[in-house]
Amino acid sequence: MSDSAKFSPLPLYEQVKVQLQEKIQAGDYSALSQLPSENELSELFAVSRITIRQALHKLSQEGLIFKVHGKGTFVSKPKAYQNITQLQGFAEAMSSTGHQILNEVLSMELIEAPLKVAAKLKLPVRIQVTEIKRVRLLNNEPVSYELTYLPEVIGIKIQEKQVDLRVSDIFTVLENELDLPLGYADLNIDAIQADDELAQLLAVDVHSPILRVERLTHDAQQQPIDYEYLYFSGESFQYQLRIFR
Repeated sequence: MSDSAKFSPLPLYEQVKVQLQEKIQAGDYSALSQLPSENELSELFAVSRITIRQALHKLSQEGLIFKVHGKGTFVSKPKAYQNITQLQGFAEAMSSTGHQILNEVLSMELIEAPLKVAAKLKLPVRIQVTEIKRVRLLNNEPVSYELTYLPEVIGIKIQEKQVDLRVSDIFTVLENELDLPLGYADLNIDAIQADDELAQLLAVDVHSPILRVERLTHDAQQQPIDYEYLYFSGESFQYQLRIFR
């Protein structure tokens, strides 16, 4: 460590942690690359292995690195995030931060509305609704599975206009293509474990943590218009929220 480190109010392990964090953020240690061994880091920073171990533990707690038993310590892949204080589609939010979004459309079909879907959209029981299943690809990697339900008439209009759902958010389609301005959405968020289907769709291990978002979006006249479940890989995505007292 430098002479200035001797006069720093931070403990040695915290100073090492900060310097390693800066190297990771600067790209000196790229995502999924292996960090030097504890011995090598000890020599690099001229501190004990115990200090290095403490610094690595802090970085691990913050999700910046992860250990693979018998192989070493690696830099975590940075998570994409979306601010949920605004009503935005996934592509709309991610594109503004420089990410590339594509969608794999698995299906789009008319089905008999499940009871919960009909209730949420305030539709009669057994009415037809449009069901859309898509996998969202963030920088060509699957990050979410989206199950969307729309009133039948909206689905028909989307098909009539030949909207390319591989590149479009549902929100953008509703507002720009169908001239249906949106008002607000109610969200419920919980965590589940990936079953076989989700694991395959999101390219994660079975029982991996999945962030599940239930979202009911209303139009400007406060009528429910879009009911969906969004399943995000906990390894690559997070929601962020700032609240004030």
